Amino acid sequence: MTLHGLVLAGGTGSRLAAEGLSDPKPLVSVGGRPQVVRLIEAMLATGCPTVTCMVREGLPGVRETIEAQFDPRKVKVVLCRTPSSLHTLVAGLEAVPDGAIFCAMVDTVMRPLDWERAFRETATQLEEGADAVLVVTPFVQDETPLYVHRDAQGLAVRVGSQRREPPLVTGGVYGFSPAARGAAREALADGVHRMRGFLQRLLEEGARVPTVEVEQVVDLDRVADLKAAQAMVA
Repeated sequence: MTLHGLVLAGGTGSRLAAEGLSDPKPLVSVGGRPQVVRLIEAMLATGCPTVTCMVREGLPGVRETIEAQFDPRKVKVVLCRTPSSLHTLVAGLEAVPDGAIFCAMVDTVMRPLDWERAFRETATQLEEGADAVLVVTPFVQDETPLYVHRDAQGLAVRVGSQRREPPLVTGGVYGFSPAARGAAREALADGVHRMRGFLQRLLEEGARVPTVEVEQVVDLDRVADLKAAQAMVA
């Protein structure tokens, strides 16, 4: 199954900036390369024929960095000034070619083998009829983690702030079927503004959402996260 890549970089990265990092979050160096470059490379390497990057308007140097390093026939930058994560997702879904989508937040760091596995298993699950796929991890380092509760078959049955043992949280990587694209637009029209709210709604409406578990995913929100990411990719 063909999965087009979508990178969501619609935020401002205010927490990293507050801790003294001058680079916009997409350009923070991880393993010697800008994070957004690493992410695009991972998506292309796993098999995405195209990658669309939703980049917040006004972030210095991000668009220029992407366009200088990638073929514009494969990688497209769309500037946005969206007020929430779901607004950014819906805008991205409108910009991506038709079909299924492999989506990641720009601050998501995984090992290359985990990207390959996440992509492969996401494609398989979507081809077998999943509405969406969640990449999850037991590595909990987020201030406000979104915990995932699963059934015995590995299907997500609920997401929320309540921790269960063993803990699993969303890793910022998602697969979306063509049907889920419409569901995202409907959720936004009904007043849902956050990605986690959209995921909750999908599950409440009976969507089939399998999970792909990887050992460690780092979400780059703070300097401590950056240190963890550097150690992981090293």
